[in-house]
Amino acid sequence: MIGFIIAGLIIGALARLIKPGKQNLGLLATLLLGLVGSVIGGLVASFFHTGGIFELNILGFIVAVIASVLLIGVAESMSGRRRSVRR
Repeated sequence: MIGFIIAGLIIGALARLIKPGKQNLGLLATLLLGLVGSVIGGLVASFFHTGGIFELNILGFIVAVIASVLLIGVAESMSGRRRSVRR
């Protein structure tokens, strides 16, 4: 479980480095998006029979980073909408 959390942090941090621009996300949001991305990567790797959902493998890692980048984009767009509604 601790390894899963650390992997989520690493994947979330990599996704934030890959995503251009400044992200207004905290450490907890980065961790959560990295964890969700790593679960998605594990599901895809499991679907292609390259490993289990909670196993670390190259296909799952690549898909996890891509999914996390997309999730960060979605989270940014949703937080931007909330700010514009408040004004």
